[in-house]
Amino acid sequence: MHNRNAPVQDFHFIDSTLREGEQFRGTHFTIDDKKEIARLLDRFGVEYMELSTPVASPQSAEAVRALADMPRGFKLLTHIRADMDDAKLAVDCGVDGADVYIGTSNYMREYSHGKSLEQVIEMGQRVVEYLNEQNIETRFSTEDTFRSNFADVMTVYRAMDLAGVDRVGVADTVGIADPLSTYNLISNLRDVVNCDIEFHGHNDSGCAVANAFCALQAGATHIDTTVLGIGERNGITPMGTLIARLYTCDKSLVEKYDLPLLGEIEDLVARKLGIVIPFNTPITGEVAFHHKAGVHTKAVLQNPTTYEAIDPDDFGMSRFIDVAHRLVGRNAIRNRALTLGLELPEDMLRLVTTQVKALADLGPITIRDVDDILYELMQPVED
Repeated sequence: MHNRNAPVQDFHFIDSTLREGEQFRGTHFTIDDKKEIARLLDRFGVEYMELSTPVASPQSAEAVRALADMPRGFKLLTHIRADMDDAKLAVDCGVDGADVYIGTSNYMREYSHGKSLEQVIEMGQRVVEYLNEQNIETRFSTEDTFRSNFADVMTVYRAMDLAGVDRVGVADTVGIADPLSTYNLISNLRDVVNCDIEFHGHNDSGCAVANAFCALQAGATHIDTTVLGIGERNGITPMGTLIARLYTCDKSLVEKYDLPLLGEIEDLVARKLGIVIPFNTPITGEVAFHHKAGVHTKAVLQNPTTYEAIDPDDFGMSRFIDVAHRLVGRNAIRNRALTLGLELPEDMLRLVTTQVKALADLGPITIRDVDDILYELMQPVED
């Protein structure tokens, strides 16, 4: 059994913004959009990028070929069925790797492809053998892993490992897994296969990031992510949020990425989709480093780590000390005054704080209201 206390080891992001992300409501990335997003993610340092299967449409195939021809540091993958025609087209499009999948749960075997477990293994082995002959990096994934019979999926994974796959994939296709079940499954799988392990987690029940992190703790080597977590239904593991989780565990885990680019990446994808980045998005959300309560602001002004586990400077972000509200404390008012080049004695700071609280009790106020009160009592700082 994998050591439950083992730290997260080296891992790779498989960015699926241009595959899983295309399944997000209203998404329509042009080839130019895909190239623009890919270039920025390449600068960020993602190791893999996954595109929609070239079988999906003529433009999908053209997009794979276009990105295959780009100067890039990432490996280009495409997501294909365990089907020989799909595999041959993927190779023809110039990919570095193929993410092969087939459903193994009773739901998938009855209502999707209708194949027995023996047929699933045989189909997978034939496709893996062909891709290996073409020197294509290959992953074989059981779709809907967490609703599949445990013995069945372990049998499939072991067979694919022996067939020579580079990694096997665990997919929480409908988002029912929790951190403990994820850890247990990946940990057991680590004892069954010698190849790498990939985790793909949907966020239907809000556990995608926690599950991805537990997968890494259990021995997974690759995690599927998208920018802002976009994907089918309410998406999969968001890259930025997983980076926040990894950073708070051990910031050296994410130092290989160009972290200040995270905000630019999320802004770009949000613009392409016509959506707003949620206010509570870790790191890049508008309130990620927003401090308001008096006790909090006093401590943060003296030592930010008191109430910040993430240093905004590492991501090119800024903290904000809110002073325009009834909870404001004297230290926040002093900080605002100094920002304006004003120096007020303690009795004046108390007076300003009292006036701001009283005004805020009457209704919402703005930073301009606070500044007006300060300027009425201003005493310029001497050089």
